[in-house]
Amino acid sequence: MSSYRQHLYHIVFRTKDSLPTIKQAHVNDLYAYITGIIKHKNSHLYRINGVENHLHILTDINPCIAPVDFIKDIKVSTSIWMKSNNLFPAFKGWAVGYGSFTCSYMDLGRLINYIKDQQEHHKKVSFEEEYRKLLLEYGITPDERYFP
Repeated sequence: MSSYRQHLYHIVFRTKDSLPTIKQAHVNDLYAYITGIIKHKNSHLYRINGVENHLHILTDINPCIAPVDFIKDIKVSTSIWMKSNNLFPAFKGWAVGYGSFTCSYMDLGRLINYIKDQQEHHKKVSFEEEYRKLLLEYGITPDERYFP
């Protein structure tokens, strides 16, 4: 008998101080870099997208890797990479925290579309509003000290 698994995560993290330092002209380079990290970890990326101050990643994480280590590796590697090239000159790093939410495979299509539509979504909603709503949807009470 074979083993089967599906460990689907919706991951959200923002830039340091929520500054708009992810220049959209070069996001495809950043997304390709993150895709390489995820593939190297024998995990599967379903969708990545974001705006100038945060990213959303929808991925299946290899069960041999702790989600906290998976996210840390992405944030550390991309931070070093973004600071070492000229594509993101204003980037100062990622914020300390992140959101990591387990998801049902049955929600995959809805989540892919939600992440795909980030640019349009954020014409109406700020990161803080979106993040607070996500926390509540996933049954987490937001710590209001971190929301302006």
